[in-house]
Amino acid sequence: MTPALNARQEAAVAVGVLLLALGLGAGAWFIPSEAGYAGIGPDFLPWVVSTALLVCGAFMLWEVRTGGFRDLDDGEGGEPPYWPGFVWMSVGLLVNAALITTLGFILSCALCFVLAARGARLAQGQGGGGTRTWVSDAVVGLLIAAPVYWMFTKFLAIGLPGLTQSGWL
Repeated sequence: MTPALNARQEAAVAVGVLLLALGLGAGAWFIPSEAGYAGIGPDFLPWVVSTALLVCGAFMLWEVRTGGFRDLDDGEGGEPPYWPGFVWMSVGLLVNAALITTLGFILSCALCFVLAARGARLAQGQGGGGTRTWVSDAVVGLLIAAPVYWMFTKFLAIGLPGLTQSGWL
């Protein structure tokens, strides 16, 4: 790679981080700011993350303008990315986002876990596994998602989408 191309790529990364920060800030603008527990509203964390990304993006852009990213390893050209694993994990996240209001938090997060676990297994060369692996992943996903749901809804009084109106599923 030529240095000019490298500088353009570094600048593109810095600008991408800045745009991500601005997008997150724009989204946080529409979140209600009524104070909750300890005077902190639901918009607090998105604003913190947006501000942190903005500062990081500004520092990255400054680095690019003053000589480029310093002490950056060239890389050894290791293994190429394993795209099928990436696709499985991405589908898991997208399916979770699409179905969380239909299936509820617990089932959609368990499904996300199953798809992400399959992607991780394939990336490690373990194969997809049989029915037992799918069932095992589903059980583990449920065992993780259910306590998280109950802790958020029952103990923290944060409303998450449920499958039923009882508040337990």
